[in-house]
Amino acid sequence: MREYVGSHEVRTYEDWFELSMGTEPQLWLGVEGESREERAARLDAGLDILADDPELTPAVAAIITDAITHRPGLLAGVLPAIGGATR
Repeated sequence: MREYVGSHEVRTYEDWFELSMGTEPQLWLGVEGESREERAARLDAGLDILADDPELTPAVAAIITDAITHRPGLLAGVLPAIGGATR
């Protein structure tokens, strides 16, 4: 069975995320090995997006919760950045 968001075929979870949110998953979930400066810039960009469209907040929270709960591979190497923990 094929799944579509609009006219775009969804093949991966990342496709679904990007098509439904309008942003890449890395903006909200982080990337492995990002520096503190990169993380701060990413989070600032996310806050700007949510400030412009506060109705996205529940969707972003749901997707992050789903990623943490059901798709740990999507978060490989970035979980410390989500909670603000540092090494």
